[in-house]
Amino acid sequence: MAFHAPLNITAAIRNTIGETMPIYPVDLKTQYQNLRADMDAALSRVLESGVFILDREVRAFEAEFSTYCGSAFGMGVGSGTDALLLALLAGGIKAGDEVITVSHTAVATVAAIELCGARPVLVDIDPQRYTMLPEQFEAAITPRTRAVIPVHLYGCPVDLAPILEIARQSEIFVVEDCAQAHGAMYKGQRVGTFGQMGAFSFYPTKNLGAYGDGGGLVTDNPDLAKQVALLRQYGWQERYISKIKGINSRLDELQAAILRAKLPHLDAWNTRRRTLASLYSELLQGCNLTLPCEPVDVEHVYHQYVIQHPQRDALKAFLFEKGIYTYIHYPVPVHLQPAYADLGYAPGSLPFTEQAAAQVLSLPLYPEMSDDLVHQVSETIIQFCKL
Repeated sequence: MAFHAPLNITAAIRNTIGETMPIYPVDLKTQYQNLRADMDAALSRVLESGVFILDREVRAFEAEFSTYCGSAFGMGVGSGTDALLLALLAGGIKAGDEVITVSHTAVATVAAIELCGARPVLVDIDPQRYTMLPEQFEAAITPRTRAVIPVHLYGCPVDLAPILEIARQSEIFVVEDCAQAHGAMYKGQRVGTFGQMGAFSFYPTKNLGAYGDGGGLVTDNPDLAKQVALLRQYGWQERYISKIKGINSRLDELQAAILRAKLPHLDAWNTRRRTLASLYSELLQGCNLTLPCEPVDVEHVYHQYVIQHPQRDALKAFLFEKGIYTYIHYPVPVHLQPAYADLGYAPGSLPFTEQAAAQVLSLPLYPEMSDDLVHQVSETIIQFCKL
């Protein structure tokens, strides 16, 4: 989703900093302009076909994306949330089961668990990776645990090896939440291919984004792939005849065509993200900040470049005054949100998660961003740190 400041905010920025153009977190307009010919051709191809649901574009994208990931099967669905839900349903997760995941994540991760009737069990994060701590996962297992969702947050892969081993020993179904990690690598292998299923979001601002909602699943298991194919369209094995109870969650032809046009650029975009992240880290050394880490066993794809500062809110306000827009991913952990009070977590129960929520700040970063803009953002942060 392109970030557009309301007119009154834009006016306020110009009053503060003259005619300096704001720096936004993302710039999808420039991405479209760079790919205009391919995008227009993709859309025209679908419009001229007259077919818009689950046809050749979806099938082609499913094959191309699963091949890119290194999986045998790919399934396009309506959103990243639906991808998680359908993975859990395909794995037989039901009411009364427990699914372990983290609280420092988009609420969609937890919403998907509740949508299939299961109970979310939330655990703390590695304070450097911002991802699930394996020992916390192991400690949370009960006789009712049926699945785990490790979340590759911000583009940094989870430390999967111990989680996979624990899950194997306890016969726990593993669904990787890869919504922010398209193309990321763990020990030389694409994320999404380690567990029984990998779930992706193609929301417009993702590393690989559509021009609307969209999601996908990858797996090497043919039975799971067939089950998702049934579940995503009313349980139909033949039209209008439901073999099982399903839902309506279909990636449409227009979005699939757009994703097909973008997929060949994903590795180059991720390389550019890594280059910009390295520049940020070089420029911000020595500030009173916690910078992102990149463990030796991963290739981070920097969906977000996330720093921590003990006066995060003041820093965010200072940057805004200078025309630099930032995000907070995420300001309130799921376990402390009003909708999930029934899960019974008290403040202080997940200390690393709560510290991150109080201090994290996502800086502008997107493949089309210039080095000069990274310098401007970094210099402004350094000004704040010297105050």
